[in-house]
Amino acid sequence: MLLSRGSVLGIDVGCSPTARTSAVCCLEWDEATVSWTIERFRAVEPERTDTISRVAVSASLSAAAFDGPLRRGLDIIGRYRAAERLLTRRFQPLIGKPGQSSAPVGRLLNAHANACAKAVLRVCHIGPTVHDVGIHDRAIVEAFPSAFLGMLIENPAALNARRGDRSDTFFCHLVQTGGMESLVEHLLPGRRLAVPLATVTNHDDRAALVCGLTALCVAVGRYTAVGDAEDGWIILPPLALHAAWARPVLDLNAGEERVGSVFYGAVPLAA
Repeated sequence: MLLSRGSVLGIDVGCSPTARTSAVCCLEWDEATVSWTIERFRAVEPERTDTISRVAVSASLSAAAFDGPLRRGLDIIGRYRAAERLLTRRFQPLIGKPGQSSAPVGRLLNAHANACAKAVLRVCHIGPTVHDVGIHDRAIVEAFPSAFLGMLIENPAALNARRGDRSDTFFCHLVQTGGMESLVEHLLPGRRLAVPLATVTNHDDRAALVCGLTALCVAVGRYTAVGDAEDGWIILPPLALHAAWARPVLDLNAGEERVGSVFYGAVPLAA
């Protein structure tokens, strides 16, 4: 059962040692409000760990989500995963696709996602895994903001989003149409936002906030997961909020993978 107050963490994983293109978001709630704190950092130590520690210093985290490839053992994946295939076939023309963990850029992002996850495990108090697609005994999960947002949109292709601005385009559309507030209300009923979502304007800040919402989905047990136990799972919004087109596409793609490649909470959707 979700506590009346609590917190989760989201991290937009960047790879730059010189520019602050990584961001960490601590999303907190109580009986009445939902708020967040976001800071950006470079992908170097000790700045990465110090920033994460500072943002989450007083939080007892129910879950943490990272925008980068993760698998059990937090090692380099180095191959094209089921999670990536599931969100590429038929999805690419609508909401884009994940990068491949087998590509050089994917390997680099995987390494930095692992570094962020290890920093969180080292300096934060994070609760145990209770969801059925865990990759660690602590509740750390993988996020993919553009797909997470895209699956909430009825006609994402009409937005003409490009690769470089896709997640920003989706974020702005959902803020303007009320879709983001509906997501928060679904996950944390009866609370108001302490700050308007429209005030989050930086690309990396937005991604970190969406990662925080991804972690929140896991914390409340309302999520979709795609992937497998071997190479990890990408967490997506709960099925109840998917646009009408999304589940048929997931079902078709899952039919081309192994049994149990798509989950909603603890319930398998596809054989």
